[in-house]
Amino acid sequence: MTQWSSLLGLMQRAGKLITGEELVVKAIQNKKAHYVIIASDASENTRKKITDKCHYYKIPYTLFENRFSIGQAIGKRERVVVAMIDKGFATKFRSIIE
Repeated sequence: MTQWSSLLGLMQRAGKLITGEELVVKAIQNKKAHYVIIASDASENTRKKITDKCHYYKIPYTLFENRFSIGQAIGKRERVVVAMIDKGFATKFRSIIE
């Protein structure tokens, strides 16, 4: 298990992740999201919708791995988009993957 997947699992157990396109869009609009992960195999429409929202609200994001590895890391089925709602966790995650 990689360091980033362990951290994502910890965030999920701590209740600091929001998954699902509509819930993530709401978190971005309400400025609750501190960092957004979009699966690299997300559909073009989903990718455009989320990246446009992130640009508009100035929320950092990354295209990352694939839907299966993201879902596996948080102990769920495949996930296309995930938002981190804790600033400390988001900062730590970015330092790991960059």
